[in-house]
Amino acid sequence: MADAVDMLADMQVPEFAMAVERSKHWLIASDVADRDGIGVELYVNGNLVVEIFRDDTKKTREVTLYEKDVPLEYVEEAISKFKTETPWEFLD
Repeated sequence: MADAVDMLADMQVPEFAMAVERSKHWLIASDVADRDGIGVELYVNGNLVVEIFRDDTKKTREVTLYEKDVPLEYVEEAISKFKTETPWEFLD
């Protein structure tokens, strides 16, 4: 039995299995330097993963993914956060 426990202790844990341990942080900010608008950004373990931005100049709302294979849960969370935390109407 001890051999099996030692073998499990030496195993590498796949990244997808560690998803529960990820630290998420939200930032809601306006940008008037490069663009003109407001957005929400999701950081996971300190890395920017998803941004949703309302661009008042272009009159668009855009989603940008900064990592490959972003979990759908993160995208859905970002959309919900964007809709509840930022004004929907464009500003002139």
